[in-house]
Amino acid sequence: MNTISLKDMTSNNVNAISLKNVTKEYKGFTLDNISFDLPKGCIMGLVGENGAGKSTLIKIICGNVSMKNGGEISLLGEKNVENFFKLRQNIGIVPDEISFPHKFKVKHVDKMMSYVFERWDGKAFNDYVDRFEIPRHKKFKDYSLGMKKKLGIAVALSHGAELIILDEATSGLDPVVRDDFLDILYDFTRDENHSVLFSSHIVSDLEKLCDYIAVIHKGQLLMCEEKDVLLDNYCMLRCSDEELRSVPTAAVVGKRESPYGVQAIVKRQAAPNGADIGNVTIEDLFVYMVKGEIK
Repeated sequence: MNTISLKDMTSNNVNAISLKNVTKEYKGFTLDNISFDLPKGCIMGLVGENGAGKSTLIKIICGNVSMKNGGEISLLGEKNVENFFKLRQNIGIVPDEISFPHKFKVKHVDKMMSYVFERWDGKAFNDYVDRFEIPRHKKFKDYSLGMKKKLGIAVALSHGAELIILDEATSGLDPVVRDDFLDILYDFTRDENHSVLFSSHIVSDLEKLCDYIAVIHKGQLLMCEEKDVLLDNYCMLRCSDEELRSVPTAAVVGKRESPYGVQAIVKRQAAPNGADIGNVTIEDLFVYMVKGEIK
């Protein structure tokens, strides 16, 4: 399934991100006809294995990769991002790899960003520097991966952005800092005009934080839905292979076989009466969807 539309939270609500049939072709890989909406005031988690197309999609959304093969993008109500420099004032971006001049220290980043962003808030930036314990007197070239990520996050949160886009932003962060950062993003979206698109390999972070989950696999959008709806609509079924055959194939996300029987994720309403079922996690859904073989 390539084209999925989320329900707007209100009929008059402008989406923070709207993608229609976004396609990008490379030799050996195609980002194939991706469509979804992220309502304002919400957080969407983008899930996918390495090479699935998450970073490519984020680069297209951010204007870092041209979209020559078709589709439309609207950010904060602006179609096709014709004036991305102006729009960039309202978007905080944390790419997979954070880059600043090697000799820069915190004070140099603060000064440079004050020229880049019209609403740059130096006090907020320095508060985040202290909160994340970013070393002020160390040169950027001497930062660890975690320090670079924390600096990029501090910048993204300090110029009055309405939309934050993060590509693997929590990788390299220790669990305490990750948890603190997730709290910051949660507080950020308490403002109904603020939204977040967040890709991560740490699916537990997405499950904890996100309102919507989108799954990308081999360049295709497999699923995009409200997180709570996904968790309510699917269950883990433990049964024999014969019992599983009584479940419609279209209701089975994926299965795993062992000498002790079968575990399968199925639509809850399709589970046989009296069957042994349990709840699923977003990680279960992702793994079974991508790897769970259905015969």
